[in-house]
Amino acid sequence: MVKLRVASIIWLLLIAVTVLPLASAEGPTVRLLEISGPVTPAMVSYFERGIVAAERADARALIIQLDTPGGQVDLTLQIVQLIRASSVPVVVYVAPRGAQAASAGTIITLAAHAAVMAPETVIGAASPVGLGEELDDTSERKAKEDLKATVRSLAERRGPEVVALAEATVEEARAVFAGEALEAGLIDLVADDIAGLLDGLDGLVVEVNRQQVVLATAGVEVVLVPMNAIERLLHTVVNPTIVTILVAIGVQAVLIELSSPGGWVAGFVGVVCLALGFYGLGLLPVNWLGLGLVVLAFVLFLLDVQAPTHGALTVVGIVTLVAGFLLLFNYPGSPEFARVSIPLVIGVGATSGGFFAFILAKALGAQRRQPVTGIEGLIGAVGETRTPLTPTGSVFVQGERWSAVSEDGTDLPARVPVRVVAAQGFQLLVRLVDNGG
Repeated sequence: MVKLRVASIIWLLLIAVTVLPLASAEGPTVRLLEISGPVTPAMVSYFERGIVAAERADARALIIQLDTPGGQVDLTLQIVQLIRASSVPVVVYVAPRGAQAASAGTIITLAAHAAVMAPETVIGAASPVGLGEELDDTSERKAKEDLKATVRSLAERRGPEVVALAEATVEEARAVFAGEALEAGLIDLVADDIAGLLDGLDGLVVEVNRQQVVLATAGVEVVLVPMNAIERLLHTVVNPTIVTILVAIGVQAVLIELSSPGGWVAGFVGVVCLALGFYGLGLLPVNWLGLGLVVLAFVLFLLDVQAPTHGALTVVGIVTLVAGFLLLFNYPGSPEFARVSIPLVIGVGATSGGFFAFILAKALGAQRRQPVTGIEGLIGAVGETRTPLTPTGSVFVQGERWSAVSEDGTDLPARVPVRVVAAQGFQLLVRLVDNGG
């Protein structure tokens, strides 16, 4: 027993000596965030979570791989505050090739402790745009001056030439490619990939929380911090194409539930789609008159189903729906990232109109169809006499026995086929079926 205990202790010590150094031998790392699309609240959450993860891991740096067409100013300023308050150096890397740091992306790049761009990328065009309407001269001037003051404060450390260029991106919507940005001093490096970025930034001195920090990034391990499921979902729905589809599906599903209550699947799907769609609408620059036209279109569809007008309201609804979606996003002055494809809008309008036309056809067919329940549903049915009709007797029709009378008053024998031609109260009026016919 004593030998067994000693052997167990020795085994545990061997495990501790072997495993513990491995557990604590993790080398230096940098954390990487990958962001693509307009600036959204989900992006702000992702930034904050990534900075916290980098600080807890005592990372050498946090790299933000950025490709954005812009977004709301207030969300952008929240990201700027997160970057400037970080205790870990933040590097914005505009990538991959063909990416852009436009509008809000320019301000985020200026706020970073170090900035890098991939070849064939663009930065700039930071002029403010209105959310759903064009800015008047006074509002536009105020917005521009506010943004110019912001970029001046962020670009001041890079020298007067960068300050002038940063102001031009706001005042004149100027944009430059990677080589021009490097020549002006707006960025620190042009790198083809993350490995080139790490080697190129090694030894660069940056200021983090008013302290000089020398970046030591050569050869360090890169650890990706991905978006979680909720962030990815909320970031994805802030897209005019996705919003258009969600609103179309949501309204149709809710109208199906209202016209045929009792189920729950259509209503549940409709509510979820509308909730996500309106979340996206609340963050995109939209024209609310367009939304009103979209709602009006579906009201017209519903009216045509409830009180059929042989498709007239459905046709008007399709035209109204297409006009509404176009006006919702493609109004004069709307930013490019908030525009929706015209073929998509026409497709959604045609699909919605076809769906309601199908429902309308079914409703009209139901109105014309002969009743299939009750005594009216027996008209035209074929049965058999069970007793002679002289001229009154009984017949067997659709599994039931009925009192019947011969149509022309003639006598009919038992066990002959007859057709129901009318009903008088609970008595059927029948005639002999012509076997030749």
